[in-house]
Amino acid sequence: MLRELLILSRGGQGGVTASRILASAAALEGRWAQAIPEFGAERRGAIVRSYLRLSDKRILRHSSVRRPEGVVVFSSRILELIDVDKVIPVDSTVLVNSSVRPRLGGRVVYSVDATGIALKLGLVIAGWPVVNTAMASAAARVFNIASLDSIVGALGEYFRGKLLEVNVEAAKIAWGEVA
Repeated sequence: MLRELLILSRGGQGGVTASRILASAAALEGRWAQAIPEFGAERRGAIVRSYLRLSDKRILRHSSVRRPEGVVVFSSRILELIDVDKVIPVDSTVLVNSSVRPRLGGRVVYSVDATGIALKLGLVIAGWPVVNTAMASAAARVFNIASLDSIVGALGEYFRGKLLEVNVEAAKIAWGEVA
């Protein structure tokens, strides 16, 4: 079965990296995955779209994602700028980086305070909390993409040393706190 997700982030939050981490974690579990960034003239703070495509079989499609089953929103403020009804179907699931679960027109909504986790652990670059590992972990749990062990294993492909340790901690906290 082919599954597709949309990741909405701001430049600098790590949305593209999160899609890659999720694809790597799924691959560690024997599934096929594509992380598909959508690049333009983005700058720090601009909205960035990334996509994740998953399957138990080889993926032959290389087109854009048209009907994602869910969306991962890296900042609740993005919801003020993008009409969710235009980017995902009404029956889709939404995961939002927020300390308070927003209401989105009858959709199933999950939240995790990835910003709080990043600030607590010092995952901040140029004053911006980097929430990618927390959001990737929460998304893996919400959308049943991969186990926490596979997320931790995938993080080793992107980080080393102390940075790996802190990102593993962020992933573990987010996994346990997503609701």
